[in-house]
Amino acid sequence: MSSAILNERPQPDQVLVDIVDYVLNYKIEEKVAWNTAFYCFLDTIGCGLEALTYPACTKLLGPVVAGTIVPNGARVPGTNFQLDPVQAAFNIGTIVRWLDFNDTWLAAEWGHPSDNLGGILAVADWLSRTNIANGQKPLKARTVLEAMIMAHEIQGVLALENSFNKVGLDHVILVKVASTAVVGRLIGLTREELLNAVSLAFVDGQALRTYRHAPNTGSRKSWAAGDATSRAVRLALIAKTGEMGYPSVLTAPIWGFYDVSFNGNPFKFQRGYGSYVMENILFKISFPAEFHAQTAAEAAMQFHQQLKEFGKSSSDIARVTIRTHEAAIRIIDKKGPLHNPADRDHCIQYMVAVPLIFGRLTADDYENHIASDPRIDALRDKISCVEDAQFTADYHDPQKRAISNALTIELIDGTILPELVVEYPIGHPRRRAEGIPKLIEKYKTNLARVFSEKQQKEILTATLDYDTFLEQDVSQLMDLFVR
Repeated sequence: MSSAILNERPQPDQVLVDIVDYVLNYKIEEKVAWNTAFYCFLDTIGCGLEALTYPACTKLLGPVVAGTIVPNGARVPGTNFQLDPVQAAFNIGTIVRWLDFNDTWLAAEWGHPSDNLGGILAVADWLSRTNIANGQKPLKARTVLEAMIMAHEIQGVLALENSFNKVGLDHVILVKVASTAVVGRLIGLTREELLNAVSLAFVDGQALRTYRHAPNTGSRKSWAAGDATSRAVRLALIAKTGEMGYPSVLTAPIWGFYDVSFNGNPFKFQRGYGSYVMENILFKISFPAEFHAQTAAEAAMQFHQQLKEFGKSSSDIARVTIRTHEAAIRIIDKKGPLHNPADRDHCIQYMVAVPLIFGRLTADDYENHIASDPRIDALRDKISCVEDAQFTADYHDPQKRAISNALTIELIDGTILPELVVEYPIGHPRRRAEGIPKLIEKYKTNLARVFSEKQQKEILTATLDYDTFLEQDVSQLMDLFVR
């Protein structure tokens, strides 16, 4: 005998309420957060510009139907595309993420919170141009930074204690959730509409991590975040029509996200939402490499110089041992053939071998013409990883957030070079003062890849001074980046 189903509409899940109330009501006061967001914007745009030099990326860009130009549409930096905000978000999100060179957040879950700039910038430009066409004021760049801080916070706080990768889901679910929330605020959703929108982000089908792991590692990992931030814009616009949401999307028995996709476990939270994540974000400055290998690559660069001073080279190496943390072993400790650039930048052995051989690690070093050098695979076979429990503990310690790697090299003649330990990469908050000048140089280098000298000067005048940047109209700012 069956019992009747109770069909009373529940109150929204508290997780949804906390996200929505945060984006609608929180005031960002911390100067560190604002200043860091400013540098994050410059770095993120620069990463996108560098990606435009790779045909594998640019083939995915542009309108859905070739030749389409949307009146008052959003522009894509470094191109002449003018698109609807959904497709513009995909374009911007894809170029930002393509080379794995934008910012990073490491916790129980990993991710790249600046991926959210795809949706934020597309919507802000579209709204600004539409406002101007209607005789209203455009948005200011400070609005973009505020949305970035909030998107970083939502994605990062959800990631602190909740491992989506351990249940097979990709971290871009957090891009979708964060982008939906902040974009929804930008387009003026009411509280109820915003609750509906965020619920729609969770009720969606979610991306599997298949494309980030052997034996299927592939280029989707470079456009997955663009897809997620684009979907967020679409969901926010759907919610604006008055489309209903699903208040117990997380907690509903059997059918909710927790039971279907999270092994029945509710989300855990280490802290409330503020501006912690942006203040502590990790910048990728030295190497376009999966972040768990950043310090290993830095140590390898130092060893390359040592070998040179000793009159030795990588051919004199018998074995390399990498003392590392658990996350690095789980994600990027990889043996066997590497099939494409996406495979290579998720292999710590490759990212150590290249700087040991060449004294560099650039985006170009993942391409086939470099990877075909037989010395790389020969050296990869000599590199092994071992977990250090203290490194793993320091990685999870919220007061440290270290990404430690230690390299030891034994030469063929039996000489063992003293171990080199690097705990914090140059993009870490503990090395922020050292890193910012290099970040600015990275930004200038990336501008020079795409724009004329005259246009570079115009962009730098408008963007390098913090106070000047804050007051830029978003539409005028984006005009500067049109190619």
